[in-house]
Amino acid sequence: MPDPVTVPAAGDDRRMLMWFGIAGGAIAIIGLVVVIVMNVTTGLPGQQPPQPDGPQESLPPLAAACPPPTEPAPEGNDAPPYDGPVTVDTASGIAYRAFEDPWMSWHQNWTSGELQVSYQVGQYFVTEEYPGGQYLASILSGSVPAAVNDGTDLDLKCVSEQVSADVRDNYYPQPNQMEMIRDEAITLGGRPAWIREFRLTFEQDGLSATDELVGVALIDVGRAEAAVLYVSIPGSHTEYDHVVNEVMESVRPTD
Repeated sequence: MPDPVTVPAAGDDRRMLMWFGIAGGAIAIIGLVVVIVMNVTTGLPGQQPPQPDGPQESLPPLAAACPPPTEPAPEGNDAPPYDGPVTVDTASGIAYRAFEDPWMSWHQNWTSGELQVSYQVGQYFVTEEYPGGQYLASILSGSVPAAVNDGTDLDLKCVSEQVSADVRDNYYPQPNQMEMIRDEAITLGGRPAWIREFRLTFEQDGLSATDELVGVALIDVGRAEAAVLYVSIPGSHTEYDHVVNEVMESVRPTD
């Protein structure tokens, strides 16, 4: 005869159901974790999986300090060529008035300051000799990267502030005092620009000049680089102060 069948007690049934429930819940949780992990690592169907962050692009100092403006600069208007002798700086994209004796052509590559603006074109003359070398009056132009990536929208006010601060901190004896004369948006040669004109006062052993009139113009020439025009007239030669405004008014784009 067959073996007798043992019938489980009611309490045993409840324990078995409880264990089945726990096991089923654990399986469901494991499945949910697997789905989440798959979604994070591979993405849902039809979606691109998340990509790791790439290295941050190294921006020029001015582009990092002065992001593009929220509104583009106004389009420049055509301006007639300056009628007279000019200094042409095709690398920077501007031309401007050239002056006669005692001004001489600039043939050096002078790079200074934290922004490393490179001045390779312009005019100058020696105002005095002193223990540190020669002190100059100057009209110099260059350019500085000021836009993000390949963009051409420039925040001229911000760029002007940065370049002017660089000029004051690195071109002149420290400490010095600044008297602001002009700080405004302007159109130069039909192109958007920002001009700052100020006088610095300072002292340096062996140097007779104790102040200098400075003009700094940033011109939007439709490139990622802003054209820079820097004019300096030592206080020992104030008869040439007029040069600052005259050279600024003569600026024309070369393109």
